[in-house]
Amino acid sequence: MKLLRVGAPGEERPAVRTDDGRLLDLSSVGSDIDGAFLASGGLDRARTALAEGSLPELDPEGLRVGAPVARPGKVVCVGLNYRDHAAETGAQLPSRPVVFMKDPGTVVGPYDEVLIPRRSAKTDWEVELAVVIGRRARYLAGPAAARAVIAGYAVSHDVSEREFQLEYSPQWDLGKSCETFNPLGPWLVTADEVGDAQNLRLRLSVNGVKRQDGHTGDMIFTVDHIVSYLSQYMVLEPGDVINTGTPAGVALGLPGTPFLTPGDTVELSVDGLGSQRQTFGQA
Repeated sequence: MKLLRVGAPGEERPAVRTDDGRLLDLSSVGSDIDGAFLASGGLDRARTALAEGSLPELDPEGLRVGAPVARPGKVVCVGLNYRDHAAETGAQLPSRPVVFMKDPGTVVGPYDEVLIPRRSAKTDWEVELAVVIGRRARYLAGPAAARAVIAGYAVSHDVSEREFQLEYSPQWDLGKSCETFNPLGPWLVTADEVGDAQNLRLRLSVNGVKRQDGHTGDMIFTVDHIVSYLSQYMVLEPGDVINTGTPAGVALGLPGTPFLTPGDTVELSVDGLGSQRQTFGQA
């Protein structure tokens, strides 16, 4: 299934996208797509309602698409997780996942405006595969256990301010947690539909110029490993989001470091998970 949330910010309603592109209202199944929905068997209820043909159709005309998961409890990120990205930044390949946190308030819709922070000179792009947790997880015993707690996947844009991230603090959070810095969606695609998470292509362009073209098979640490690893150090709750890293092609690693400026448009996609488009404004 492809689940999404539509409506004005703060007024989103849950929906499901059918294979032929129609939107069906899921409000009878749950009030929102969030941790409580996932923890209480919401995906199974949605599948049943979809199979029964009992869901009313929504008119998509003029409907804003929000993030497919209501504000997560936490957004956990893994840095330097693609070999080519580590190389372009001059970093050594990590022996353990590089983990940092991102303010959950950064999560916005896939087509919402993204704001370049005040005093920013180095706002950068990063297309990523996001994992959405569907069941409470602690001390998972390996890849199979990790797969069992994944509700699904989504396109994530881990927008970053490199000066804030790398020059203002030994930790990365300042450059990752600026407002609107994590467009998510358009859909939460359930794990059964995605299949092999290590066989997905990621793409990103800026103003029509291709910048990133990577593949999840190039991850240093696989999705299953990341989920299992994180569960050894924190409790993962339903609705939590994990950003799993970005491939090469970020502005930081390109000749001339062409960082983003107001008016720039970024388009990004991941195989089977849909696409995003944002125009950048000034905070």
